[in-house]
Amino acid sequence: MKRLILIAASFVLPAAGWAGDAGRLTFIKSFPGSVPPYFAVTIAEDGGATYNESEDPDNSENVHLEAPIAKQAFELADRLDHFKRPVESGLKIANMGQKTLRWESGGDASEAKYNYSTIDDVKALAEIFERIADCERMILELRRVLKHDRLGVNDAVVHLQIAWDNKRLLLTADVLPLLDEVAANDAYIHMARERAARMADAIRASR
Repeated sequence: MKRLILIAASFVLPAAGWAGDAGRLTFIKSFPGSVPPYFAVTIAEDGGATYNESEDPDNSENVHLEAPIAKQAFELADRLDHFKRPVESGLKIANMGQKTLRWESGGDASEAKYNYSTIDDVKALAEIFERIADCERMILELRRVLKHDRLGVNDAVVHLQIAWDNKRLLLTADVLPLLDEVAANDAYIHMARERAARMADAIRASR
């Protein structure tokens, strides 16, 4: 299987504002006891994405996703025939969380639920959604500490830096203004400001 290359790009999808006939892909993971125990990510074919840790759509967070990543996700869904066939491995393994892959377009919809799949395209698609979720959780944490825990800002920036260094950081359009805010504010420790400034410069240079 070709290695996934998930990198920052100069083109991003705007925040969600679904058009009626636009294709949508949704990944839902329900795993009680994990953190978080539930999340859902939806990507629209014509632009936009959301992240939600509850089943109430009013609680969803709009995110800006790099366009090549969305394109890759829809190509994988096409190869999987929009989840019209089972993807569950049927192997007797431990519970890894109930996962749902759903495709919608116009009035058509199809989905597949699974605990574990051996299909490479399913693994690749799930990895994209998991990375989106991981990045959005880091962003939400940085937003939280910016408001309520100045001493926690450096740790939050370090987590983003590690993801960037490992080429796992998506949603860079949402990350950049937060890094700029840290770099420009003397209320945060010098180490955090320097790290945020260097990381913002690296992201911009990659575009």
